[in-house]
Amino acid sequence: MRSITALMLSAATLATPAVADEIDVDLELVLMVDVSRSMSYRELEIQRRGYAEALLSDEVFAAVQSGYLQRVALAYVEWAGTQQVIVDWRLLETRDDLAAFGNTLANQFSPTLRRTSISEALIFGAASMEGNGFNGERRVIDISGDGPNNQGRPVTAARDAVIAQGISINGLPLMTRDGLGGQWHLDGLDRYYQACVTGGFGAFTIPVQDWDDFAQAVRRKLVLEIAADPQPETIIPAQFSPREPYDCLIGEKMWQDRQRYWNEF
Repeated sequence: MRSITALMLSAATLATPAVADEIDVDLELVLMVDVSRSMSYRELEIQRRGYAEALLSDEVFAAVQSGYLQRVALAYVEWAGTQQVIVDWRLLETRDDLAAFGNTLANQFSPTLRRTSISEALIFGAASMEGNGFNGERRVIDISGDGPNNQGRPVTAARDAVIAQGISINGLPLMTRDGLGGQWHLDGLDRYYQACVTGGFGAFTIPVQDWDDFAQAVRRKLVLEIAADPQPETIIPAQFSPREPYDCLIGEKMWQDRQRYWNEF
C-alpha cells in the first residue's frame, strides 16, 4: 500500500505544471511617461508618437541586437498623481516585436491625469519589475516629466529606495514652456532631475528644449539605454550628490504657494 501511495504521489507531482522560469534578457526597461494635467493633448500625442517611431527605427533595433542575449523586456506606463500601464511587460527580440509595441502606442490615446508624483511613479516602476517574468542583466527606469514632484513621498526618498534595489534611473526632463505647463515651469528642470530624480549605475539625463526635438531625443535615449554604450559628452551624467545644495522639495512648495494664492480669492 505504501508503495502504491508513493507512486500516486510521484505521478501527481509529474502531472503538476512546472512554474515557468524567468526569461533572461539584457535589459529590463520601464518607460514612465508624464501625462499630468500640465501636458496638452498635442504634447501627449507627440510623446506617444515619438516613442512609437523610435521603436521602429533601425538604430533601436541595432541596439537590441548588440546585446549578449539580443533581447530586452520593455513596459510603457503613463503617470501623473497615479499610474496607468499602457503596454505591460513584453519580450522584444525582432523587428516585428518592436513594431507591435510601437503600433500599440500609436493606436491608443488616454486623457491627462492630475498632479505630478515622480516619487510614486518611481516606486511603481520598480515594483512592476518584481514578478514580471524576466531576469535582466540590467534594470532601468526611464522617467520623463515637465515639472518637479508635488505629490506623494519626497522624491529623494523614492529615488534612494529604487537605487538600493540595483535599479538605475534615467531622466528626460521636458523643458518646454508650451501648453498648460507654463504656470508650473521650473527653470533648470534638468538640474532638478540630476540632483533629485536620477541615479544609479550609468544614469544620465537628456533634456528636451523643444517639442520638435522630442522624437530624436527619445531615439537617442533608447539606444543608449538598450546598448549601454559609453555616454557622449552631450549627455548629462546624473549627479547623485550635486556639487551645490538643491531644494528637492521645490515642487511641493510651488504647489503650496499656488494653493494659498487660490484660497485668497
